[in-house]
Amino acid sequence: MLNEAIRSSIGNSVLCWLATVDSAGLPNVTPKEIFKDYGDNHIVIADIASSNSTRNISNHPSVCVSFIDVFRQCGFKIDGTASLVTPDKNDFPVVGAELLRMTGDIYPIRNIILIAIDRVSPIWAPSYKLLPDQTEAQRMQQAFDTYGVIPVDR
Repeated sequence: MLNEAIRSSIGNSVLCWLATVDSAGLPNVTPKEIFKDYGDNHIVIADIASSNSTRNISNHPSVCVSFIDVFRQCGFKIDGTASLVTPDKNDFPVVGAELLRMTGDIYPIRNIILIAIDRVSPIWAPSYKLLPDQTEAQRMQQAFDTYGVIPVDR
C-alpha cells in the first residue's frame, strides 16, 4: 500500500495528525511529530506524550492519520487499525528503530503506535482543482510567500 509518493510525503511532512475516538464516541485529534512509514503497509508513530491517544486506541483501535507537505499543499489520509508496541515487547527496538533514531536522546518513547493501513486517500489543496494549470513550483512559491519562508538550497 505504501508507494514512493506516500513515503515521500511522509518524509516531507513536519507533523501528522492522529484521530482516535474515546469510549464515549468523542473524537480526539492530536499532532504527532515523530512518525515514519514502516514496511509496505504500516505507519509508526512515537508515543511521547499521547496518553489520550493510547487510551483511545486500547478501547477503539480504528484510527485515521493525515499528513501534508505544507509547501506542495498535498498529502495523504490513512485509515487503519492501531496497536501499541510497548517497550517490554521484543519487537519494540525493531519496529521503533527509525523513531528511536529520530528522537535520539531528546524524547523518551513510551510506546510505539503501529498502524496497519486499511485505506489510503490523497489530500489536495483546493488550488489543485481551482487552478489546475498552476505548476508545483508556482504552488510552492505561493506557500513560501504566504508563510514568509526563504528556501535554501541543500
